[in-house]
Amino acid sequence: MASPRQLADLTDDLLGEILVRIASPSDLARAATACVSFHRLITDPTFLRRYRSLHPPLILGFVNGNFEGFQPAEAPHPSAPAGHDIARAANFSFPDYILPGRWDYWYYCDVRDGRVLLESCSEEEWVLPDLVVCDPLSRRYLLLPPIPVGQAHEQNLQCYDASLVPCADEDDEASFRVIMEMHCTTDLVVFIFSSGSGSWSASTSTSWDALSLSGLMGFSRLCFLCYAYGCFYWKVRSRNKLVKLNMNRMEFSTVNLPPGHDERQCIIVEEGDGRLGLFSHVMHETSVYYYTSMQNNGKSAIEWQMKNIIPLPNDYNALQIISARQRYIFIMGTSKFQYTHTCFTLEIKTMKIERVSQITTFGFLPYVGFPPSMSPRRI
Repeated sequence: MASPRQLADLTDDLLGEILVRIASPSDLARAATACVSFHRLITDPTFLRRYRSLHPPLILGFVNGNFEGFQPAEAPHPSAPAGHDIARAANFSFPDYILPGRWDYWYYCDVRDGRVLLESCSEEEWVLPDLVVCDPLSRRYLLLPPIPVGQAHEQNLQCYDASLVPCADEDDEASFRVIMEMHCTTDLVVFIFSSGSGSWSASTSTSWDALSLSGLMGFSRLCFLCYAYGCFYWKVRSRNKLVKLNMNRMEFSTVNLPPGHDERQCIIVEEGDGRLGLFSHVMHETSVYYYTSMQNNGKSAIEWQMKNIIPLPNDYNALQIISARQRYIFIMGTSKFQYTHTCFTLEIKTMKIERVSQITTFGFLPYVGFPPSMSPRRI
């Protein structure tokens, strides 16, 4: 009798094609623990980038802005089991292992790609903070060096805001960047920190006059920071405008919004094929408006076309957009029947609205993305 044929060993390419089709990131995380070859393939940055491009990220939970810890997504949300795994494995009590800054307390600034950005700041608005980036899974952190701001800008500082820059597909999984936005009396100033160089390696500024924003009252002229196609966008308070920062050229410009957006909440997203998407909402209304961008006959100006009106859950009052993370818009509402706050996600591609969990406070930051322990992160 002829001996039975033996199955050929799976090549890495074929095995990768099988693993990338696992729909649940939680199941993929378990597969990574099955054997050395699975772990090597799944933790490869190229594989992870491809996986993220094919599957929506996990909504793991929320970091509470009042240092009340981590609140995982609640069942029946599909990310609830992974969220509870993160809650058990990570330490979000940062004062337990982070050295004090120049001041007594650390405060949350931002959460992205499994990292948390904290600041230790003075009660005086014009004093720049100490900044630290932490990985709550490894309990490791990096204290950022002082920002090399000039004396003129520091003396005229009115307010500031620090955020983590979203990772691009070509970025090293272990690297990160931080953007510091400074509102001075006459100028808008931006500094960029790179973990690769370990320094604030880029900076740019523009005058409020050049942006036609010198007449705005109040310290903070900009809000709703968003990132799309290598550019940052800020909504201008009480104006029908966005301020745009091109990160490649480090140049500022302005973008007009559709009429009637002076007081609206606005979130800019990547729609695909290089087009911008705009989610627009009037606080307390029960619908979100979605616009897509169109080039105006080849000119640099952008025209907007309303594409969809998305109804929001009707059992909630005080509905408002909180932020955007990866493929999701986060929306907070207060129940009409009891004083509880609930967070929903609006998935950008499908426009599907899904309840994530009840939230104890408005001061929260979404913790979204592939489980950080699966990629070779270092601080």
